[in-house]
Amino acid sequence: MHRASVGRAVRLGACGTAVAGLFVVGLGAGTAMASDTLWVQSPYELNVPLGVDGGEPPARSLDLGLYHDNSNVKVTDGRLTVDVSGLAGVADIVWPANCAPEGTVAVCTVDGEIPVTNVDAVHLGIRAAAGAQQGAQGTVTYKATATTPSGTMKSPEGFTTTVTVASGPDLALTEPDPVTGAEPGSTTTVPFTVTNEGNETAHGYTLTMSASYGLDFATTYPQCAYRHAGGDEDAPMTHVTCAFDDEIAPGASVQLPEPLRVDVNDKALNERLDLNVAPAGGVSDIDDQDNYVVQSVRAANTADFAVRGADVTAAAGETVTAELRFENKGPAWFGNLGSGDPAAVVEFRVPQGTTVTGAPTDCRPRTLTGGYYPDRAGAPRYDCNLPYWVSENAERAFAFQLRVDSVVEDATGPVVVRPVFGAFDFDPETTNNTAKVVVNAAPAA
Repeated sequence: MHRASVGRAVRLGACGTAVAGLFVVGLGAGTAMASDTLWVQSPYELNVPLGVDGGEPPARSLDLGLYHDNSNVKVTDGRLTVDVSGLAGVADIVWPANCAPEGTVAVCTVDGEIPVTNVDAVHLGIRAAAGAQQGAQGTVTYKATATTPSGTMKSPEGFTTTVTVASGPDLALTEPDPVTGAEPGSTTTVPFTVTNEGNETAHGYTLTMSASYGLDFATTYPQCAYRHAGGDEDAPMTHVTCAFDDEIAPGASVQLPEPLRVDVNDKALNERLDLNVAPAGGVSDIDDQDNYVVQSVRAANTADFAVRGADVTAAAGETVTAELRFENKGPAWFGNLGSGDPAAVVEFRVPQGTTVTGAPTDCRPRTLTGGYYPDRAGAPRYDCNLPYWVSENAERAFAFQLRVDSVVEDATGPVVVRPVFGAFDFDPETTNNTAKVVVNAAPAA
């Protein structure tokens, strides 16, 4: 069993259905429902390199943590028991100050409140054991306890990490700092250094890049192929595939022939540039978790989300179409490129005296408070999900079939565009975030 954190980022640019065109790296077991269970954050596997030319193997970090998934319970005083007896002859451990080893078992303390999100709290040093051979494997096992107001919270059995002694290159990319407040029309330089932290030379490397819609490559390289992608389902972006022939010896670093620069165009808002390196020639990388980074670019731009309602008239017993509309008035596009959540939700509350007999497929029936409603027709409220991205001039219509059961003059159904979570901090005009559907409006005075 494993409960591992999501890797360093959600990658941009994979097609398919996972996370609306994105995919997740480094994901352990699935997310559990809220419970009174303590989870161990641990990697499934970890490779430790041999030394260069038979020298001392370098130390790596085995990062562990504790968390739980019931935000209504305060959990404190974590105790993580680490058993490394399965590493005999494979790898040696350097224990940190918050671990008390006795033989091959140590109890590591996690002070303070245990979070409901994955946070590394115990960092073990680990290196290949003297005399260990390439391919040797061992396991580390874990169990944990913590304190709650009602007693002790325990972890399930079965948390393990498989450790393998490996030989080869280990390419690692520079971790860039996020860019904020970038002006549309400006250019930003992306730091780029590839370091070989392995024990063998990398004979060339491949580089793949994916730039979101609001970024354009200002620097191009003859070693790279560029293509544009995207459509109705996937956000528009630029993909780049490169092959460089640099020899990267253990401990050495290389950079691109010219600094990597990207232009922030007038559609930019919350942008990202994803970069990934790998040894050339199909050679395996010892640890591919440090091969991938994201340059986040937040532009000083806005996107004006708006909704329009409808005025309809019908007699009792008649059915009429009420069309709601969403519009992004720009100038920026918007996408939830990390989570894949809908860019926005258009919420519609059904007017008094009417019944929805037909709703768009993207609109989910809800109770008035947002709870589950079992039938497609007849719900008092509908939440209509937009895709995970909308262009700078996107428009979307949601046509509802309304049956007038009884004529109520000026029967009104509010319409609002809202985010799945939080607020639209990029929207400069919030008054047009609301509208209404009016059935049988009263005659003008």
